[in-house]
Amino acid sequence: MKKIKIGISSCLLGNKVRFDGQHKYDPFIVETLGGFMDFTPVCPEVECGLTVPREAMRLTGDAANPRLVTIKSGIDHTEKMQSWAKDKLKVLAQDDLCGFIFKSRSPSSGMERVKVYHEKGGTPQKTGVGIFARMFMEYFPEIPAEEEGRLYDPVLRENFIERIFVYHRWKEMLSNENTVNRLIRFHTQHKLIIMAHSPIHYRETGKIAASATKDNLKTVQMNYLKSMMTGLKMTATVKKNFNVLQHILGYFKKDLENAEKSEMLEVMQNYKDGLIPLIVPVTLLNHYVLKFNQHYLREQFYLHPHPIELKLRNHA
Repeated sequence: MKKIKIGISSCLLGNKVRFDGQHKYDPFIVETLGGFMDFTPVCPEVECGLTVPREAMRLTGDAANPRLVTIKSGIDHTEKMQSWAKDKLKVLAQDDLCGFIFKSRSPSSGMERVKVYHEKGGTPQKTGVGIFARMFMEYFPEIPAEEEGRLYDPVLRENFIERIFVYHRWKEMLSNENTVNRLIRFHTQHKLIIMAHSPIHYRETGKIAASATKDNLKTVQMNYLKSMMTGLKMTATVKKNFNVLQHILGYFKKDLENAEKSEMLEVMQNYKDGLIPLIVPVTLLNHYVLKFNQHYLREQFYLHPHPIELKLRNHA
């Protein structure tokens, strides 16, 4: 399998680029995700011309439009960072990224809850977004982005990595066979994934895909991608996953013996009750897909959205 290219804050790979000359090596990212992802490291501070080590910085002023200022000397690096970021984003646009992992709480790279200090002092507000992270997310609104700290939450981890794989398959579709029929097939293969995250976006993406013609394909693709990626950001809850499992089970109503159906229903109920992880009913359903040669379900990425080695569905 060809590795998927994603951007990442350089310090998370173990590179000593932080203000104090240290790093923030993340073993899950490097040792587990690294088996499937090709990392493009970015350190905004170093790449915009600052040294290692360097004086620590923080966000100050208005949280909606903060300044990036050194703590002791009060030097304002906002324009320097923004000027570099504008050029860097153009470079990254050519890099075929399918995701980005940011360093949390960083004044340049934190995605949320970054401290913003008032110029007159007082308690800082945890409402800021890092200068580079904000510009990246505005420039690439559909690319999955997450902070390394939030990846320790198994639900958020699964959501983020699933979106990376979906976005990667989307880009592969555009590069290999950019036609109306291929868009319809892509939607057919991903409709259950979207349903598990957001029934509203499941219906919306279906309508968008159905409206595609040769003449409006590019516009439809843009609208489809926006709707799909917005829907996938929503949590695939136990209740929504259970509904998808029921939907899949309906395809076997003429195939399963009574004992098999009872076993499947029991396993699904155990998942709903929090006794077993999602991987258990999905594994059993995959067994029946092969046993009864269910071609439609065999192509559903809901049943195999990402490599099983990542163990993303192993949490109850």
